[in-house]
Amino acid sequence: MRSMRNPNQVIEEKSTFGERIADAVAHFGGSWAFIISFGVAITVYSAINVGLGKAAWDPYPFILLNLFLSMLAAIQAPVIMMSQNRQDTKDRLRGELDFDVNRRAESEIQGLSRKLNLLGEKMNDIEDLLRGTREP
Repeated sequence: MRSMRNPNQVIEEKSTFGERIADAVAHFGGSWAFIISFGVAITVYSAINVGLGKAAWDPYPFILLNLFLSMLAAIQAPVIMMSQNRQDTKDRLRGELDFDVNRRAESEIQGLSRKLNLLGEKMNDIEDLLRGTREP
């Protein structure tokens, strides 16, 4: 029964190794742990290069650091886009499963409504019979 499936299980069953890596990278790249560690790494890198003065491997204006940051952005941006596309797919699947559940629930409600209408008609028939036996 499709609507009774857990959407998270369905999504994980269909995910590839690359998709799981993209999700992990996007998850870490959007976390405070990444932001704080990245800020610390850049600060330490800059402090060491400023402290070494003319002997620094990447003196101010940190051209090598800019190259690394550009390469990181060039790699991270498509991975994040892959993860966002995957999230859209997850949302679409959840919507489809929700729609199936809602459609099934609507069908059940209509069935119950028909049964209640039949019960109401039978009650009216019984009331008519009882009224008929009480009247002379």
